[in-house]
Amino acid sequence: MLIVKKFGGSSVADRDRVFNVAKRIIEDYDQGHEVVVVLSAQGDTTDELLSKAKTYCSSPSKREMDMLLTTGEQISVSLMALALQELGYNAVSLNATQAGMYTSSSYGNARLKNITGERIIEELDRKNIVIVTGFQGVNRHDDITTLGRGGSDTTAVALAAALNADKCEIYTDVDGVYTADPRVVKTAKKLQEITYDEMLELASLGAKVLHNRSVEMAKKYGVELVVRSSLTRAEGTVVKEECTVEKMLVSGVAADKNIARIAVVGIEDEPGKAFKLFRIMAKENINVDIILQSIGRNNTKDISFTVDINDAYHAKEAIEAHQEALKFESVSVDEHVAKVSLVGAGMQSNTGVASKMFEALYDAGINIKMISTSEIKISLLIDERYTDEAVNAIHEEFSLGQ
Repeated sequence: MLIVKKFGGSSVADRDRVFNVAKRIIEDYDQGHEVVVVLSAQGDTTDELLSKAKTYCSSPSKREMDMLLTTGEQISVSLMALALQELGYNAVSLNATQAGMYTSSSYGNARLKNITGERIIEELDRKNIVIVTGFQGVNRHDDITTLGRGGSDTTAVALAAALNADKCEIYTDVDGVYTADPRVVKTAKKLQEITYDEMLELASLGAKVLHNRSVEMAKKYGVELVVRSSLTRAEGTVVKEECTVEKMLVSGVAADKNIARIAVVGIEDEPGKAFKLFRIMAKENINVDIILQSIGRNNTKDISFTVDINDAYHAKEAIEAHQEALKFESVSVDEHVAKVSLVGAGMQSNTGVASKMFEALYDAGINIKMISTSEIKISLLIDERYTDEAVNAIHEEFSLGQ
């Protein structure tokens, strides 16, 4: 059996944790399995490198930042290989180039395009435990690239798909996927299993257990994932196409505070204005989420939408630069908002879910600014101050802790 195991930064944060992970790896190897391990940078290494870069350059290029940030994973994999060798096992560490992880040329947020994996297979044939750098790849210019935050999850799933692995295990500092963030909701319950679609929504909406791109890839290639803790022996959560038990009405509540609302006020109420506005966002590579357009009045309308908080002022500047074409009165940014979302595959066949969610916030005295729905999710925009209160209220209203 071939097993791909991914360990996050907190799981390998120091020497004791590295050796703890090494022993977990050895258990599978001793049972006769082939093992490929994907590692993130240790602890807060990536954040420390980002801070260090800013002391040298106020506006560093993305290419050089990728060169810098990928050193974190290279430290992790080499130390893990040394730890395994110290315990008497043959192990080899490989970076993205050696592993054949080829990506697009978008520095800072590259996409995996192809994995040859020839060197990995050769090392497995030599009975080595293979340790691969997560989060990175190499482009057609032979430059190192990074896959964006959470990219190590994507590396693991991609390797599992390319190598036809029997299992893909994602180890983190929590022991599975919960109905809500257990640090915020004390009654949050661990799920035994969850569908790809539900996990993808939760990951996209703020749940930080898995990176959304890794879930997309797992669904595309049918890679069954298990999310579990590297610090305990507890059974984790299985992420797969269909759940064997009857679908729960609601699987979880997620919150995202890293968003901002853009309001374009007094834009001309005529065909094509919305198209022009969002074409500008597309050209600037700014992802737009919830959109609300007001009813036209006095030949004008207002359009509000949400973006990642890091893109907020870039979006505002881009809109202001096209004032003549769009003809609006003003554009503003509100960073003090949060998105709270309810996710569940059972929602599509049950009525009254939205009403129950709104009632929970009404009882808590929390005002709703914007609403977005799909077959398996309802997202609400609220004042950031009430995020934790809203999550708890919704979680309790749907009895998710029972």
